[in-house]
Amino acid sequence: MSRTPKTLPPPIEVEIQALTHEGRGLTRIQGKTVFVDGALPGERVRLRYTRIQRRFDEAEVEEVLRAAPDRVAPRCIHFGVCGGCALQHVHPEAQIRLKQEGLKDVLERIGQVTPERWLEPLTAEPWGYRRKARLGVRHVVKKGRTLVGFRERRNRFLADLRRCEVLHPQVGTRLEALAATIETLSIRDQVPQIEMAMGDGPCVLVFRVMQTPKPEDEVRLLELGRREGFHLYLQDGGVDSIRPLPGQEVRLSYSLPNHGVEIGFLPSDFTQVNLELNRRLVDQALDLLDPGPRDRVLDLFCGLGNFTLPLARRSAEVVGVEGDAGLVERARANAERNGLTKVRFYVADLQSELSAEAPWTRQRFTKALIDPPRSGAWEVLDWLPRLGVERLVYVSCYPATLARDADRLVNTLGYRLRAAGAMDMFPHTSHVESMALFER
Repeated sequence: MSRTPKTLPPPIEVEIQALTHEGRGLTRIQGKTVFVDGALPGERVRLRYTRIQRRFDEAEVEEVLRAAPDRVAPRCIHFGVCGGCALQHVHPEAQIRLKQEGLKDVLERIGQVTPERWLEPLTAEPWGYRRKARLGVRHVVKKGRTLVGFRERRNRFLADLRRCEVLHPQVGTRLEALAATIETLSIRDQVPQIEMAMGDGPCVLVFRVMQTPKPEDEVRLLELGRREGFHLYLQDGGVDSIRPLPGQEVRLSYSLPNHGVEIGFLPSDFTQVNLELNRRLVDQALDLLDPGPRDRVLDLFCGLGNFTLPLARRSAEVVGVEGDAGLVERARANAERNGLTKVRFYVADLQSELSAEAPWTRQRFTKALIDPPRSGAWEVLDWLPRLGVERLVYVSCYPATLARDADRLVNTLGYRLRAAGAMDMFPHTSHVESMALFER
């Protein structure tokens, strides 16, 4: 139970011992753990308590007395208030090094495994990289205006942002223009969020609306789109309700030029937020899997075919399996558009008990790639040796479930962890993506 602010202890000087997986400094005061926002390992800081709890306390840096070598000045003027980033005060090269070290710790501690070799971390341009994002919208009476952006750090309130340095500049430099237009709408209090979707070309903004816009509202939105270069859509219900404003419909797509593939998608579809890093991710995954003209490859959690279609360029046959029927439909269309015939797709919920009667579970595969959600791939692991998979590339968005699954693959199912490495899909955040290669 936390105390009231009146009872918070006074500021104190401490040495920071480590960095947590959430990007906070860690120290111990009289044996009690304290998490310190804005602090880095090896630093001496004066901290200010923000919350007292029974098992641990929380604080923030009031002054850095001895800075770590990797400390840099944050580029964003909102850093420390906005919750979108946690690590802008760390040099980008140090960020990915810390993430690689965190991955090593989790694999050893949770998975009881160590790779035979470490992959060089994958990185790309650390600024202006986000092409997918969900932005909150709120009219704040006390400020007399509308805010657009991310929530404050560890707070439910929206941060008062002028710009965002990690969003693609098409949107990141236009937050105030978005807010100003929403401020003029008759339904300004009925627009809770905007979803950004962007591939190689146009930028789509999907306005979530709780009330139907009036004709004059649509005119103002269309003027915004023409002026700022957006294509504007509305959503008044589930994802099936997303529709373009008149004359605003556009086809979204991104290319994987090293594989001769273009992938089309809808604004609501899952795509990686960092296009350049995704291209390097696909390149590395295929290099590790090394499919050849005799290989039959299984791609689980295949989505739109981000890996399936490049694999089909180099394999005898590829089978993609995905739980979302809409994504499978668009994956098939992407295969046809790219002239790929050695690929088949199936719809199956891969996070429930799988049926031995499913067509793909009665086939044999030499290699597999899995790219599961945060919850991991636990339900499909036992199937891999049954299906004959000798080499597996596992793409992970959460180190803890990768470690759990690696434990089973290595210590129960007879695979070896040949290689692993981190990827900086989300620079300046604590989010860690990684890739691992397993062989029987």
